[in-house]
Amino acid sequence: MEARSVNRYIGTSPRKMRLVIDLIRGKAVDKALDILHFSPKAASKIAEKVVRSAVSNLQNKDDVGRLEPDAMVIKKAFVDTGMTMKRIRPAPMGRAFRIRKRSNHITIVVAAKEGVREVQQKTKRVVKGRLKPAKKQPEVAGSA
Repeated sequence: MEARSVNRYIGTSPRKMRLVIDLIRGKAVDKALDILHFSPKAASKIAEKVVRSAVSNLQNKDDVGRLEPDAMVIKKAFVDTGMTMKRIRPAPMGRAFRIRKRSNHITIVVAAKEGVREVQQKTKRVVKGRLKPAKKQPEVAGSA
């Protein structure tokens, strides 16, 4: 089971936001919240709000009961470019420089860890503590 949260038209550049989002992609939610809470970047406060919203959406979606944040993982996290406001700044000798104020959209998808494990087990298998690719089944000859 998974839930998502989207925040649009955030007033920071997508490049700055991607630096923060790359820190938490694929991590457990409780670890991701710790990383975001103690990060010095301004974009981390906005990303933390979106992660908390996605966790709340997943907890409200669950019929059995409340999932704890340590039983969730950030399945997908990405940043898209939003609109760009164009402004003009005076420059020397009667010229004008264009200022681009960029914005972005954040999307975070949170899933329960059991669901993520099932998907991983279908594609991979564990051998001596390491993940190995699943073996292909041999084709049976003469069954046509």
